[in-house]
Amino acid sequence: MSRVAIVADSASDLAPDLAKAHDITVVPLLVTFGDKEYRAGVDLSGDDFWRELTAPGAPFPKTAAAAPGTFKETFEGLFASGVDEIVYVGVGSKLSATLASAKVAREMLPDRKIHIVDSNTASMGTGLLALLAAEKAASGMSAEQVVAEVNGRLDRVRLYVVLETLEYLKRGGRISPARAAIGNVLSVKPIITLENGVVETADRPRTRGRARERLVELLVAAKPERIAILHGQASDIEAFAAELAAATGVPRERMTINLIGASVGPHVGPGAYGAVTMSA
Repeated sequence: MSRVAIVADSASDLAPDLAKAHDITVVPLLVTFGDKEYRAGVDLSGDDFWRELTAPGAPFPKTAAAAPGTFKETFEGLFASGVDEIVYVGVGSKLSATLASAKVAREMLPDRKIHIVDSNTASMGTGLLALLAAEKAASGMSAEQVVAEVNGRLDRVRLYVVLETLEYLKRGGRISPARAAIGNVLSVKPIITLENGVVETADRPRTRGRARERLVELLVAAKPERIAILHGQASDIEAFAAELAAATGVPRERMTINLIGASVGPHVGPGAYGAVTMSA
């Protein structure tokens, strides 16, 4: 039986202990604050990222894709350890050039079996798919079967996040300055989602309370089998988890709470929270 390794990237927001528990190798994207460059999740933890982002006078961070050479080194290391095939579940190709880097690395290793899956999403949307891949690989499935299982779930993953402010989407170039200004003046607490790999607005509630209600409605409507909660240092995330468990029927102990990391955090900003669901 072939030994299949699962690879993800730091835009999956998989915590190091969660990735390790499921034997998932995480390739770091890059993030820079001024003249300081870090490998997300390696040189800069999630907590360190948020401290740096919210420090007085901190420069706005920029993110960059992992380089092909980083993927090549990762792939070669796994093969050297005895792996026969690799399945990489990557951040959506419309959101980052990271998947393209992985494809370049695969071309550098033409004699190796490397399978690449475009998750068409990000954060724990990618993370849940990588965890599914790891479970299927651990059960003895071949790489081709793992890829088929993951591809079969792509359209069953939903991501919804409430933003505290539109400022970070504006700075990251995801929305226009005019749109951000109007939203901030109206005190809109937008709920964003990903549609076909592109950031879209799911709703524009006018208050925090209504945003919370609408977020729960959207997540319940997704009929989740699995839930991963996300947050950018939101203060009441445990209460939100309990509320979501009661509303969806998914036991709290089966949910994970995941700190949004340095690869996704610059685009959503502090105080953001939400969840990713996967339906059966």
